Amino acid sequence: MFRHLHALSLRFHLNRQTGGMTRDIERGTRGVSTLVSYTLFSILPTIIEILLVLVYLLLHYDIWFSAITGGALVFYILFTITVTEWRTHFRRTMNDLDSRANTRAIDSLLNYETVKYFGNEDFEARRYDEGLQRYEKAAVKSQSSLSLLNTGQSAIIAIAVTLILWRATAGVMDGSMTLGDMVLVNAFMIQLYIPLNFLGVLYREIKQSLADMERLFSLLDENREVADRADAQPLKTRGAELHFEHVDFSYEAKRQILFDVDFTVAAGTTTAVVGHSGSGKSTLSRLLYRFYDVDTGAIRIDGQDLRAVTQASLRQAIGIVPQDTVLFNDTIEYNIAYGKPGASREQIVAAAKAAYIHEFIESLPDGYGTMVGERGLKLSGGEKQRVAIARTLLKDPAILIFDEATSALDSRAEQAIQEQLEEIARERTTLVIAHRLSTIVNAHQILVLDRGRIVERGTHAGLLMADGLYAQMWLRQQAGAEDEGGSPLPVPAEGEAAPEQGSEPTVLMPAANR
Repeated sequence: MFRHLHALSLRFHLNRQTGGMTRDIERGTRGVSTLVSYTLFSILPTIIEILLVLVYLLLHYDIWFSAITGGALVFYILFTITVTEWRTHFRRTMNDLDSRANTRAIDSLLNYETVKYFGNEDFEARRYDEGLQRYEKAAVKSQSSLSLLNTGQSAIIAIAVTLILWRATAGVMDGSMTLGDMVLVNAFMIQLYIPLNFLGVLYREIKQSLADMERLFSLLDENREVADRADAQPLKTRGAELHFEHVDFSYEAKRQILFDVDFTVAAGTTTAVVGHSGSGKSTLSRLLYRFYDVDTGAIRIDGQDLRAVTQASLRQAIGIVPQDTVLFNDTIEYNIAYGKPGASREQIVAAAKAAYIHEFIESLPDGYGTMVGERGLKLSGGEKQRVAIARTLLKDPAILIFDEATSALDSRAEQAIQEQLEEIARERTTLVIAHRLSTIVNAHQILVLDRGRIVERGTHAGLLMADGLYAQMWLRQQAGAEDEGGSPLPVPAEGEAAPEQGSEPTVLMPAANR
């Protein structure tokens, strides 16, 4: 189940409700355990015991005893099945409301800071309590129907025992049975009641387990939107030239995102992608990482169509530093080492030094063993980004994707890391999604996206001279820098080197957080 969830598409995980899903999995796996245990270790012994009693009564006593016992057994089974089928929907409703309440609780706890910002603790408590109240009502209905089932089962057994005693008493009175026979038959009936009642509980538990497992199996039935072909081969990189070939893409049939996007990132060069929000920049990264497949066209790395290679080898060749870095609730060392599981301590420290975070880590009381908290909330935004950069450097990928990878850093740290990243990117194919244009002036190629189309392409200097959309964006950002007390960057003339402080390899992020 866990592997299946990781194999599902980004679309599924963007729509999932974590709290409810985890509760569904918990109930489902518990249901599987219950079902297997009862089926293997309880049903067969119980059936054998019932048959032995029936056969003994049939061979040694009047046929009425077997008839009454068999009739009670039939009525008991029919009643149990009928009522259990009727009450199963109460269990389904209870499971649904339980999942909803748990979703609200988990969602509220994950967004603890937002709740605090707006002082909505009581509001969240009321929402959770409302969900629990609805769950309580459904649970009471389920329990009431269970009581009805138990009462009916007990009534059937009581009537059967009464009839058995009546026939046994009549046998004693006419001399065909002794008092010992009457006691024995009564003991058999009572002995039979125990496994019979257990069978009723067993059937009820099995039906309840099946109801609990429904959601688990519905998750297992979720189809992989993106799957490897049967003949998929590992990706083989020879410099990692990247080519988007007349790509069209839409998340929904009625809303197309990309239109005939065609560009090439030469091996070992840096290409930046800029544009207004909603222009499709993040979609490029999702497609490159094959979270989705293109509608038409193709994406190739060294001539290999991404759809023809294994996803594992593709993602191993790509390193991503997203703008919004989320860390595991573990140590700093674990989060850096996540880029290359099994890496040595020396490799982890080297990556931390390259990301200019080693000194900060060493200054902490627990050093590399410091816990970062849920989603890394114990670290600042800049510290999290530097951990993410170190993690990507440790992975040592052929293709780098950065999405405003230094946006949370101060100017001094940003310039130092940019210089280091530029050095690393010289031997790698780098794709950068950028908002601050000052960080991509040294890119070999800049693409300007507008409403899903490439409207301009060229170098920083060439695009400024073209006086198009890029030049307008540059002027607006320069004006904003002056308003904030900064100074605009010098504009390089055609053929001149761009200012050093703007250099940063561009990286594409998995657009889940954009």
